Amino acid sequence: MGQGLGCTANYEQGLFIAAQFGDLETVEALLERDPILIHQTTVYDRHSALHIAAANGQIEIVSMLLDKSVKPDLLNRNKQTPLMLAAMHGRISCVKKLIEAGANILMFDSSHGRTCLHYAAYYGHSDCLQAILSAARTSHVAASWGYARFVNVRDGKGATPLHLAARQRKPECVHILLDNGALVCASTGGYGFSGSTPLHLAARGGSLDCIRALLAWGADRLQRDQSGRIPYLVALKHKHGACAALLNPSSAEPLVWPSPLKFISELNAEAKALLENALMEANRDREKNILKGTAYTLPSPSHSDVGTDDNISEISDTELCCICFDQVCTIEVQDCGHQMCAQCTLALCCHNKPNPTNASIIAPVCPFCRSSIAQLVVAKVKNANHNDPDHHDTTASSKLRRSRRSCNLSDGGGGGSSSFKSLSAMGSFGKMGRGSGRFTAENELVDKP
Repeated sequence: MGQGLGCTANYEQGLFIAAQFGDLETVEALLERDPILIHQTTVYDRHSALHIAAANGQIEIVSMLLDKSVKPDLLNRNKQTPLMLAAMHGRISCVKKLIEAGANILMFDSSHGRTCLHYAAYYGHSDCLQAILSAARTSHVAASWGYARFVNVRDGKGATPLHLAARQRKPECVHILLDNGALVCASTGGYGFSGSTPLHLAARGGSLDCIRALLAWGADRLQRDQSGRIPYLVALKHKHGACAALLNPSSAEPLVWPSPLKFISELNAEAKALLENALMEANRDREKNILKGTAYTLPSPSHSDVGTDDNISEISDTELCCICFDQVCTIEVQDCGHQMCAQCTLALCCHNKPNPTNASIIAPVCPFCRSSIAQLVVAKVKNANHNDPDHHDTTASSKLRRSRRSCNLSDGGGGGSSSFKSLSAMGSFGKMGRGSGRFTAENELVDKP
């Protein structure tokens, strides 16, 4: 009998090793020899073969075990499911397979009270995070729990996935969560200092990109934790000087993405990317001014603005934005069809100081016809007509045409005149940023802890 037990133990050990290294043939042979092995777990952690395969990204083993009716929600010693381990280690193929097999995305472990969404955010696996959020939109979780509630689910210490991503310096995950309705000013319970917001935790971690994203989505720089500290003081304490400069309440307010506005939340992906890139670049210009004269500098952008003015004459006159006469029209207002550049659209739609208490936000109006903006789409940009004799005009003649159009706008009928003047009063948004800009993850480049 002792020899039999020893053989069984060897088979179990062989099964777990084969599952770890993806040896499908050995796993199948062992299970065929002794089918009961499929229910065995490791001695201490109580990991099943499915846990081990999922954590190591062995999709063939995972698929084979699920085909043999192994339950996708098996629990280990800490009540973690294979889906949690797959999300923790960034095994996207296993995450998708387990979700497809019916794994419950709303199970909590016993060690931290966290879900698979917490683990994907904490470890910065944005593809796994996106897959779990996509599943939540179509599963019973959205119907029973509510999608917004799931995005803001709290762990055992009151931390949401956004809190964890901000603390761990994972800007891409921060952006995805904000884009899916994460509460930017939510306070923690016992995680970090009590009452910490994602901005407090990003300041503690020292990630400029996380701070930049949170501010653009309306994070309040003056919100205090339970010890009375604002994020600025947290950044100073941990010697993150560049972060502190941006969080200083006396510095200029950033532009804020107007997420509550219906027409913004329903933007198609391409139009949203254009506006978001323009907003982030405008805030980068603000950051450069804030950091000017200090010991901290931002990384140089990946694109160059050199030669922008030299190429103005190559742009068709009809493509230029009729508000700033500087950028190409990329955004179109529906249903009136008027077009603007992304920077001028931001001047209409974004605000400089978030006001969380004001839930009623008046939708902006088209500056040309004064109709309410119901939806924004990407404008179809026409290519310059190279057969046009005016195509080779100099920059000066191009500026002359702009001046002429400016006069026509101010003298013409309709609502164009008042719209143009009211927009001009909002500030020199024509200088908000040039080029398309990119919301890139430049985390870790400045002010490492």
